[in-house]
Amino acid sequence: MLLFIGGGVKSYFVYILASKRNGTLYVGVTNNLRRRMWEHKNGLAEGFTRAWGVGRLVYFERFDHVDCAIRREKQLKKWRRRWKLELIEKDNAGWEDLAERF
Repeated sequence: MLLFIGGGVKSYFVYILASKRNGTLYVGVTNNLRRRMWEHKNGLAEGFTRAWGVGRLVYFERFDHVDCAIRREKQLKKWRRRWKLELIEKDNAGWEDLAERF
């Protein structure tokens, strides 16, 4: 899959962070996944993720349009926890930190 993490073609990302395997989850949206992950990992993202130590990127989706990304983020935030866990495990069974790939 061709993936633009930041720069170049405008992309938007919906992502799920975890504190650890089956730990606390956070769903967010950004237009620059690389920058946003750097912010989360360096404690620059104030609020929930910093307070709960949620910084492992375990899932993300790319969108071409911001409205689609926001709609998906809202959808995932309404999902039951079990559904989110199944979504993560489908593509990332080892709960690896996907941010390490970029």
